Amino acid sequence: MKKTYILDTNVLLHDPESLFSFEDNAIVLPLSVIEELDRIKRRGDDVGRNARDASRKLDDLRLLGRLSEGVDLPGGGSIRIEMNGNKTFDFFEGIDLNNVDNRILKLAYFLTNNENNPVVLVTKDLNLRIKADVLGITTEDFYSDKVDYAKLYQGVCELYFSDQEIDRFYREGFLDFPHNNLHPHQFCILKVRENPSMSALARYYGKRLHKLSYEGKSVYGIKSLNKEQKFALDLLLDDHLRIVTLVGKAGTGKTILALAAGLEKIYEENGRYNRMLITRPIVPLGNDLGYLPGDKEDKIRPWMQPIYDNLEYLCNDHLHHNGGTDYLLSNGRIELEALTYIRGRSIPRQFIICDESQNLTPHVIKTILTRVGKGSKIVFTGDPEQIDHPYLDASSNGLSYLVERIKEEEISGHITLVKGERSDVAELGARLL
Repeated sequence: MKKTYILDTNVLLHDPESLFSFEDNAIVLPLSVIEELDRIKRRGDDVGRNARDASRKLDDLRLLGRLSEGVDLPGGGSIRIEMNGNKTFDFFEGIDLNNVDNRILKLAYFLTNNENNPVVLVTKDLNLRIKADVLGITTEDFYSDKVDYAKLYQGVCELYFSDQEIDRFYREGFLDFPHNNLHPHQFCILKVRENPSMSALARYYGKRLHKLSYEGKSVYGIKSLNKEQKFALDLLLDDHLRIVTLVGKAGTGKTILALAAGLEKIYEENGRYNRMLITRPIVPLGNDLGYLPGDKEDKIRPWMQPIYDNLEYLCNDHLHHNGGTDYLLSNGRIELEALTYIRGRSIPRQFIICDESQNLTPHVIKTILTRVGKGSKIVFTGDPEQIDHPYLDASSNGLSYLVERIKEEEISGHITLVKGERSDVAELGARLL
């Protein structure tokens, strides 16, 4: 049975394409939503950009007919803009209808009692869903780009073999495994049931389980400290893989492993990549400090400080390089860039690291991927459980979305890092707090 979906503003701000995501059902936009889009469109961030994009899409639909009467959508269904309901309800007396959410609720209540089709209010606002439930209005979150974070692809599994097969794996460096239940470049822990101490680490591709190519290798002065870090370095150093995603809690080594691999590629393997580009979203934790003085480098320095910290650790604590971090940044082989300036660029033959990717929407992830030029490799790192973006959560952020969408691709690899290695204090904080 066809339904009528009422969209809240935050759905359009999260994904302007949501206008075309409801198949052959009817979409209703309260006039209050248009007013909110008009107010938010002046913002210079992704939210403002999405508001402008949604407004442009509505303006294009307006050319097809009167939006107040309903316009057919290309994929079926229709869309119309409604006022806030033309009937007064006694229990709305005393409720502030200057509040946008309350006006949306009034319209949803009116349509619920007057439409022939089931009416559903779609919103990402938890409190609005609670208030709607009090009024008996059916509500849903916007799910089209959500993944089940509890079942997020980990990039690793356990397999059991005989001790003879494990011996052959060590001797020949591979085992044929023509099963279709593994993803490309998925890591496997090979075990013997009768002898738990006998095991091996492998990566699956080409219908075979292969020994790790870089196990035990020192990468720009550091070595892996656990099996997940071994897996991560195997992905980072493999130039056949163009997209690598690293997920893990704070202190598991996501950023420093990516930086070490990038430095190894641009300095030790000259000619593979011209330089390393490091970027991260500008999303503050707590209150924003506002505008910062200085040129572009001065303005982004506070946001990039974690990168500087890791570069300093790699240079000074391991290599004692003359000039250290200043040398790396001054010779033009490393570029730090805010995501704000990446739109429209083409980035060939570079090792790209996008740090804190959990604060990106799926749309921004797509924008970044489409900037990658020939010969480039891109690494996304982040922790979906540490999100500062007001419209994202562990299931709807771009990093989780990317991990699930590309796990079947031959040029991509993923691993979830588990064990914290920063310090005992950091591990305790990540585990208990």
